[in-house]
Amino acid sequence: MALLDRVRSSETATAGRVRRAGGLGLLLAAVATVVWSGSFVTSRALHDSVPPVQAAFWRWIVAIVAVAPFAIRATWRQRALIRRNLGYVTLASLLGVTVYNTLVNQAGLTTPAGNMGMIMAASPVVMAVYERLGGARLGARRVIGMAVACGGVLLLVGDGSLSTSFAAGDLWMFAAALSFGSYSALLRRRPAEIGGLVFLFTTFVLGALMLLPAYGISLARHGGFEPMAGTVGPLVYVGVFSSAVAFLAWNKAIALIGAARAGVVYYLQPVCVALLSFAVLGEPTGPVQVVCMALILGGVVTASVRT
Repeated sequence: MALLDRVRSSETATAGRVRRAGGLGLLLAAVATVVWSGSFVTSRALHDSVPPVQAAFWRWIVAIVAVAPFAIRATWRQRALIRRNLGYVTLASLLGVTVYNTLVNQAGLTTPAGNMGMIMAASPVVMAVYERLGGARLGARRVIGMAVACGGVLLLVGDGSLSTSFAAGDLWMFAAALSFGSYSALLRRRPAEIGGLVFLFTTFVLGALMLLPAYGISLARHGGFEPMAGTVGPLVYVGVFSSAVAFLAWNKAIALIGAARAGVVYYLQPVCVALLSFAVLGEPTGPVQVVCMALILGGVVTASVRT
């Protein structure tokens, strides 16, 4: 009887830890989602003052400076482990640091922040596709949900019509969604031996190094930007919060609950971006955007439910 009680007590304690981990993972995913929503607004706000590549480069420089005091010693201790997994870390850096945010900044030149957030809400569909390629069964419900979400995105970029051609900024955002979805799917393969902060710091450094040639070309073509409150302030925000804080929270959330469940929370991003873009930039949200938002959110949430 005593043994049975101990077994039951152990099972209860395990279930409690799982619930707490799940709750923490959802909270961290929500933190990352809300903070990233602000980064779309700042990208749009900087579109006429800071060239996209320069904005991306300085974002990661700020992020490196912010994270270095907490990560540089541990990174040095794990340098041999990083070298053994350099291919994986480099690919993650390319997708999540070098490419993704640069594409977001490029899209911000011509696409409203609200549209950027709604198009990015389709990135969990990319994660689901990777699951299927990995052998997971999606089921009819997930396929239908993805189709609805994609239909909502097409209506959004077509301003209510499926026959309208895509704007350049919309295509950049589609590419950004593909890059972010690929990065998130790749996180599931992160070597457990590499600490979360070490992984984050390393990807920031490698990503900034890979951006350096493009940054030099941008300087030669466009010149530098004027450092003032309207440019430095947003760059500090995206460097400290949207990079250091949000990426650390997102990576930890995926480690706790997986990309699929974290992706469910990410679907809240269009709502956050729409509210922020209206409040900060004065961008209107009309009936077409509301309908498309409902389609995208409904579709991706349906697609995320396991059958």
